[in-house]
Parts: sequence; C-alpha cells; structure tokens
Amino acid sequence: MDIKSVLEEIQPLDTETMEKAVKRLNSLTKPIGSLGVLENLAVQLAGITGDVIPTVRNKTVIVMAGDHGVVEEGVSAAPQSVTPQMVYNFLQGGAGINVLARLAGAEVKVVDVGVADPTLQDPNLISRKVRLGTVNMTKGAAMTRQEAIKAIEVGIEIAQTEIDQGINLLATGEMGIGNTTSSSAILASYTDTPLSIIVGPGVGLNAEGVNKKVKVIETALEVNHPDPNDPIDVLAKVGGLEIAGMTGLILGCAARRTPVVIDGFISGAAALIACKMAPRVKDYIIASHLSEEPGHLVLLEVIGLEPMLRMRMRLGEGTGAALAFNVIEAATRIMSEMATFEEAGVIMD
Repeated sequence: MDIKSVLEEIQPLDTETMEKAVKRLNSLTKPIGSLGVLENLAVQLAGITGDVIPTVRNKTVIVMAGDHGVVEEGVSAAPQSVTPQMVYNFLQGGAGINVLARLAGAEVKVVDVGVADPTLQDPNLISRKVRLGTVNMTKGAAMTRQEAIKAIEVGIEIAQTEIDQGINLLATGEMGIGNTTSSSAILASYTDTPLSIIVGPGVGLNAEGVNKKVKVIETALEVNHPDPNDPIDVLAKVGGLEIAGMTGLILGCAARRTPVVIDGFISGAAALIACKMAPRVKDYIIASHLSEEPGHLVLLEVIGLEPMLRMRMRLGEGTGAALAFNVIEAATRIMSEMATFEEAGVIMD
C-alpha cells in the first residue's frame, strides 16, 4: 500500500470507547486515578482498539537495520562493521533486546533495510534492502526521496504483515552505527535547541568526539537545507534507512489501529517524522522510556509524548520498548481482572 493511502486511513481515537473505559476504571476497587499511568494506558488502548477492555495477545519487536555513510566523518566510537555483526547477534538471540523480549513473551524480528554489507543473509532475516547504507550526508543527501519513500513502505508492509498474523502490540527497534548523528540532525530540523545540548555520545564518544559530531551535523544541515515542512525531505537528506523503516512501521500501526511502542532516541526520530506526516499518529504511540541521550527529552517534548520509564538506558535495539511491554500488559490486566466495587461488595458510602 502506498504512503498516501496509509495516511488517509489514520483516524482519530474512539472517544466513546475511551469514555466507557474511564467509567469502568472508576468503578474498580481503588480510589479514582490511583493507578496513574496504568489508567492512562488503559484508556489510550481502548481508544486505539475500540475495545473497552483491551487485551495484549501477541507482541513483536521489529528491529530495523541500516548503515550510515556519515560514519566516514568519525562520528561513532564503533566501526560500521558492528552493524552486521549485531544483526547476526539478534538473529542468534544473544543481544539485550532478545533477553528483554523473551522476558516479555515477545518475538524479535530483524529487517535489513539498508545494511552496507552485501553478504548479509540468514534464513530468519527479513531482507528488504533499499540500498547499501546511506551516503555521507555532509556531502549531499543521505538518500534520494524515492529511496526514503521505499524504506517507509518497507515499514508499512512489515506492520501490516505482522498485524495480519495476529500481532496486536508492536515495538520499534533499530541497529545502525552512526544513527544518533542522523537522529540529532532530524531533531535539529524541528527545534531551535542548540546542537550542543541535543547531541550526545552515542555508543561512547568522549567530549572531543561529541564536539566533532556537532560540527559534522552543522555541516550536513548547511549542505542539505532539509525542509521541516516536508518530513520526507528531512528524512531523505539527513535521516537513515532504518529510521525510515521505523517511520513506516509507526504509520502502518496507526492506520490499522494497533498500538506501537517506541524505544529511545532513534525510534523517537522516526516517530517525529511519522507525526509530522500525520499528526494523528501521536495518539497511537506509547513512549516507553527516557533515554540517556540528551536530545531524547527535547525530541519527546517536540512530539508531545511523555515517557513511562526512566531507567538510564541508552542501548537502543528496542530494549526500552520491550521492558515497557510488561507495564502495558499490566494496564490491560487491571481492566480485565480487577473487581468492581459492586462485584466485591465494597460500599464506599
């Protein structure tokens, strides 16, 4: 399905069902509002799904993988070869995301949208490679507009396939050395906050490395002039293929009235692009946690999302989102398993 059709399918939340969910929550054996964020989640899920008592049946983390040409500028403490190596680690079940997904009873699926290694292959890898990594964005656009659109459409396709197979809670994960640089450039296109505040160490840069990263992003923005009124232009000029893939995944979930949980800074950059493409998308997103990347808080504020957890995490991969799966399921269990005052015979008068 093309992007235009998907955007047209994204509808407002079901406010009538949300009102019924609030009424049920207020009838449960607890002071009104006493379960805080769990209650907010329950109401949001009701509005997304149209079910007063929503359920979480099947959960999947989609890890989008892609490389970034800007690593030529020395913006990462890790070499680009780490991207395919970590993809294999995901597929073998040995990464942080695999551990936390297993804990949550969720699957992990890995999509190659643009890893620079042409030999990358595995029976369990979903290969949707648009190109072998992006171009160095200090020398021109990271990718063409057509390539950005194609990568978005990969994400939409993956979301639709998963939902058709019975998945009703998805999360965005990513792998791509250099992607905090692209994410910072995307954010800088939508905020006046100085780069010195929003740019962080990524996988482990020292202070000198962070300063260099700031200058690289400044150069990329000067060379490309991304248009904030055209989110696909921003994505194509200073984004990444895996960021585009996650953008599509988020749009695809919203179009199919399925909640999508975003992880940290890079997932947030994808969410920002998705929300600029279709503002209603925000209502379908659950922000799992606040990353230690300094730009993440600014990014969430620009979108208008509030993170549930603060765990001082900055791994990416979808780890924060997988951890949040447990909290989200708790919200649904409150709705389905907690007794009402009438059922329990509790009289508050």
